[in-house]
Amino acid sequence: MSVNEYKLPDVGEGLTEAEIVSWKVKVGDTIKVNDIVVEIETAKSLVELPSPYAGTITALHVPEGETVAVGTPIISVSSGDSADVAAPSAPAAPATPDAGEEEPMKTLVGYGPRTTDAKRRPRRGGATPHSDAGAAAQLQLQGAFMPGGAETADVVESDEPAVPATPAAHSDEAGPVRTLAKPPVRKLAKDLGIDLRSVTPTGPNGTITRGDVEGFTSGAGTSAAAPAAGAVLRSGERETREPIKGVRKMMGQAMVNSAFTLPHVTEWITVDVTKTMRYVEKLKAHRDFRDVKVSPLLVVAKAVCLAMRRTPEVNAVWDEQAQEIVFKNYVNLGIAAATPRGLVVPNVKDADSMSMVDLAGSIGELTRTAREGKTQPAEMSGGTFTITNVGVFGVDAGTPIINPGESAILCFGAVRKQPWVHNGKIKARDVTTLALSFDHRFIDGQKGSQFIADVAAVLEDPASALLF
Repeated sequence: MSVNEYKLPDVGEGLTEAEIVSWKVKVGDTIKVNDIVVEIETAKSLVELPSPYAGTITALHVPEGETVAVGTPIISVSSGDSADVAAPSAPAAPATPDAGEEEPMKTLVGYGPRTTDAKRRPRRGGATPHSDAGAAAQLQLQGAFMPGGAETADVVESDEPAVPATPAAHSDEAGPVRTLAKPPVRKLAKDLGIDLRSVTPTGPNGTITRGDVEGFTSGAGTSAAAPAAGAVLRSGERETREPIKGVRKMMGQAMVNSAFTLPHVTEWITVDVTKTMRYVEKLKAHRDFRDVKVSPLLVVAKAVCLAMRRTPEVNAVWDEQAQEIVFKNYVNLGIAAATPRGLVVPNVKDADSMSMVDLAGSIGELTRTAREGKTQPAEMSGGTFTITNVGVFGVDAGTPIINPGESAILCFGAVRKQPWVHNGKIKARDVTTLALSFDHRFIDGQKGSQFIADVAAVLEDPASALLF
């Protein structure tokens, strides 16, 4: 019998760590090669991992809710027959197949020799909350302040020396007992400046709970030193905190980098889209569109692809290192999607070469997958232009931030019935607002204005698309 350890692989784009969201198996289960064993959350999406081994689960090394680095053993599988193993066991150095043997298990992304080392996460407690830099570092630590307590049922021994979990006067133990607490609870206590040795545990087997720590800060627990003066991160009954991680962490970093490295300029235009709304209704009734979702966003997407033919700069990118402007001869059209885990921007590959039917199907599939949290890293890479549809939230428009790696983004506002001068008379018309943010280093005002005017022209009269 052999026992194989499955190590967390790099599922693409230089992954260095991931959170274990949910286990799909338990100890004692029998699995086959490529059975799904765990769901993880990377900085961009939820990913299901298949097993490279067949056999019986002997151990789950990482609890749900824990974030671990790539290369960390996450599961052990025992097998009585080495022929059932679809990948080599994972020793410190990757095994090399014997001569004449086929290289094992190439189907699993990231398995095998690593070409780069994973970056180590910041050491917990490595920065003090008494400084702005320390507070910023602690905000980025995974697992901080999980609402309602930790997401894992496991507890770990604290870093403090062995001491009684309760004050000595109340302890009946002959020897010392180490304090037990879940990682988020330990983090909370550290940020509040509380010594866990001074907190009375009420959890199972003497475990210190989140409530114990919060009760201690309000004076309900064992009396001890007050929280450290100047502590930045606090939690009480009137506040709930959520860790900054996964998609939201990636989104925040990307937006800050974009906003402070690109000279954004935003232009606005208000458009009568009455004819577009009628066109959308006609498409919905057309037999070719019966299996896809048709919305005004589809017409906007098509208008963007057409307008780029006259203004290719909006689909280009500034290469700072090479000091070149890179013109893209294809359009990977990003559709910003709000999800429970944060904003993601999957993109439709080669959207400019698609028919309206194919474009509608691709947009519908991407947005559905995004809302389910199943968007894969490859679907969010390589975008060249983005549309953000704030109209679905009843918002008229905004000043969008350009997606990193791109040079422009179009904001599509709500379509509303408004009084509008049409053919010399005031009538109720369908009106919307478009806002275009663009990189002013090489897209000047004339180019940006021409592009947004062309998009508006197609929306005002879809028949004008024949002119492009």
